[in-house]
Amino acid sequence: MSALAFILLALLLVGPVPALLARAKWPLRAPRAAVVLWQAIAVAAVLSAFSAGIAIASRLFVPGPDGRPTTITGELAVLGLPLWALHVTVLALTLLVGARLIVAGIRVAVATRRRRSRHRMLVDLVSVAPSADTAPACAHSHEIRVLEANEPLAYCLPGVRSRVVVTKGTLSRLSDGELTAILSHERAHLRARHDLVLEAFTAVHAAFPRFVRSGSALYAVRLLIELLADDAALRSAGPAPLARALVTCASGRAPAGALAAGGPTTVVRVRRLAGRPNSALLAATAYLAAAAVLVLPTIAVALPWLTELRRLFGV
Repeated sequence: MSALAFILLALLLVGPVPALLARAKWPLRAPRAAVVLWQAIAVAAVLSAFSAGIAIASRLFVPGPDGRPTTITGELAVLGLPLWALHVTVLALTLLVGARLIVAGIRVAVATRRRRSRHRMLVDLVSVAPSADTAPACAHSHEIRVLEANEPLAYCLPGVRSRVVVTKGTLSRLSDGELTAILSHERAHLRARHDLVLEAFTAVHAAFPRFVRSGSALYAVRLLIELLADDAALRSAGPAPLARALVTCASGRAPAGALAAGGPTTVVRVRRLAGRPNSALLAATAYLAAAAVLVLPTIAVALPWLTELRRLFGV
């Protein structure tokens, strides 16, 4: 029963729940709480998948005459070869999913940092420092780099040696207030380390098979991350300068591994600036839902199973 409950919970958290949440409109008014809810769903889905596999495979290690768990072949005669092979296969698949998750996390982290390091080196080589005459809002900022390009573009490179990169086209097209908004947006990404949240979701997305995973969750989290940075810029410059700055930089394409102010989500974000403000009630509800997603399945399903394991291994 524990294995069946874990399987059903994992299927819900991988399929219908993310699909419904990705189509919902309320996260636009509670982006921070929505990110927490997405994180809770992802963690609960992974834990449920692991728990389902381990709950099934635990039948291979029932107590022997001495009260100790038997070896993996000890239940072959009891279960029969077909059922025993099924349990061994489930155990192997569970371990494989865990290994894929670890490998995907390492690959995403290494590849992302390698790209950022290479691009940071190129930016430092070809960029110029902002001057007080051309960009007062950028002056005396050691992390800002200006590229000789006419395309309006602004993005950041997170990390230990972070950079905020703007082009000459951005400086020439944006007013001081708009430039302040766009810089506040990028600095919010760096300050809150939004890149780490995206890395975690990217690793989970890469670890699961294609017929299971969905790009809607990754897209939704990327949008929410941009909304969080927009909220920080909104407090610094106001909605009108931010909206104009986003529209100006909308067509700019940032390199892989960077977080850009523009992009395909610009229309949604600009419309949001003219809509209703963030809702504390929606945020509180989302936080409660996130806690329920993690806590309630643990109380209802995991605790009885952990009690059985404690009895089995004499812990």
